[in-house]
Amino acid sequence: MKTSDLFVKCLENENIEYIFGVPGEENADFVMSLADSKSIKFVLTRHEQGAAFMAEVYGRLTGNPACCLGTLGPGATNLITGVADANMDRAPMLVLTGQGATTRQHKESHQIMDDVSMYKPVTKWAHLIIHPDNVPEVIRKAVRLARTEKPGAVMIELPEDIAKLPTDVVPLEVIRYRRPVPDDKAIDRCFEMIKQAKNPVILAGNGCIRRRASKQLRRLCEATGIGVINTFMAKGAVDMDSDQCLYTIGLQAKDLPSCAIDAADLVIAIGFDMVEYHPRLWNKGGKKPVVHIDFLPAEIDADYHPDVEAIGDVAHALWMLNERVERNGGLKFALPQQRATRRDMTEDISALKDDDAEGLIKPQKVLWDVRQVMGPDDILLSDVGAHKMWIARYYQCHDPNTCLIPNGFCSMGFALPGVIAADLVNPDRRTMAICGDAGFMMNVQEMETAKRLNSNIVVMVWEDNAYGLIAWKQDTHFGHHTELEFTNPDWLKLADAFGWNGFWCDKSAELHDTLEQAFEADGPSLVVVPIDYRENSLLTERLGNIACPI
Repeated sequence: MKTSDLFVKCLENENIEYIFGVPGEENADFVMSLADSKSIKFVLTRHEQGAAFMAEVYGRLTGNPACCLGTLGPGATNLITGVADANMDRAPMLVLTGQGATTRQHKESHQIMDDVSMYKPVTKWAHLIIHPDNVPEVIRKAVRLARTEKPGAVMIELPEDIAKLPTDVVPLEVIRYRRPVPDDKAIDRCFEMIKQAKNPVILAGNGCIRRRASKQLRRLCEATGIGVINTFMAKGAVDMDSDQCLYTIGLQAKDLPSCAIDAADLVIAIGFDMVEYHPRLWNKGGKKPVVHIDFLPAEIDADYHPDVEAIGDVAHALWMLNERVERNGGLKFALPQQRATRRDMTEDISALKDDDAEGLIKPQKVLWDVRQVMGPDDILLSDVGAHKMWIARYYQCHDPNTCLIPNGFCSMGFALPGVIAADLVNPDRRTMAICGDAGFMMNVQEMETAKRLNSNIVVMVWEDNAYGLIAWKQDTHFGHHTELEFTNPDWLKLADAFGWNGFWCDKSAELHDTLEQAFEADGPSLVVVPIDYRENSLLTERLGNIACPI
């Protein structure tokens, strides 16, 4: 068989389910081999960046890699933003790029560039295949690296002349292994620090949304009463209805959940990624005692200098802690500050649920209604912009991986292609994306992909005719903002042009029913809401003057 045939067989052997991408001349042999696959589905996208975001969301939701595909040169460069986003947000992914023949890679040649070097900073590993017989080892290594904690992207480049060569090797057997577990003595030290604390609090990060980790975290919280503050990417690690849920932190300003950290004499950081919320914002100078439980050792940082680190599988580490709690006869903390924090934040979230404004709708009201129409298992994706901050604060979750927010690399354009992948993974759930008008237009071409797949998705656009988050930040820091306004298309005509259902809603009282109509309609639906971003500056003013309860 050809090397490209072997490549596909190796991917099948790894149970790869989807490849998203755009074919080109230099990966033609691979695409033809892929067409003969009985188990891998190829999803043609309208831009390589959209393909990368789709593969990222598949990886975040399943824990297994999907592939994104591009040709050499511009195809490879178009993929890279989505790849970087997946890698920094810990999503397993395989990146497959074509390349010109090895006979011309050493010299100036049409579309030739050093893609492997370009990808090294944004992947866990990047490799050019130079011999057909290496393919099974390369793909086995790539998938293992992509899945290994912390997960990320791995890039494989296949030159067009190598893809055509004959080979008689076969795929390697896939052997899974158990993750390393923390040292007993490290867990003993963690337990002793928790036992001696008066006001411990848990800071849950991205590593806590693995299903087994979330189960053990909930067990620990219920046994001890310790509250959990989650980062943007750890929503649902603890049920929003749990007494131990202290909601979300990360708005770059003092918020009510910050009060629980201020009052804590021990921060138990579990699965915490520093890219999400820098410790200088909650532990300046590193003065607060910290326990670090994660898959990898802590990043060296002056503001994050843990007293003890338990390194290994997070779920197993929490299980070990839970066993010690039970053997101790239990631990129970009163934590009135945390209870007050939860009370005040819960009241804040529901304060505008009955707002009946017309013309412009407040973000708080939008998100209250979105939460009401979305079930506990339904999936919301946020793009990047001012709306992301509102979603982080006001949209809470019952289960892990039911609200996906890009918060490491933070790339705009994530949500529209991402929600298409979310629907492929979970066609029985409601899937919805919320975008700003700027981020939505960055991958607007994927509306055609959604229609072609007949994706049952709802995409909501918050219209403010500007780069709203930048305006918010410039107004906060400088008292005014630069030229950031733009015009938008006629949204309903745009929806009609792509064959989508289109809805415009500028009355708060009608939003809930409009969303229900959008979900009940067949195929993809676009819901556009003129948003009242006057609330941005009001929120900034409030956060700057937060008075902690108790």
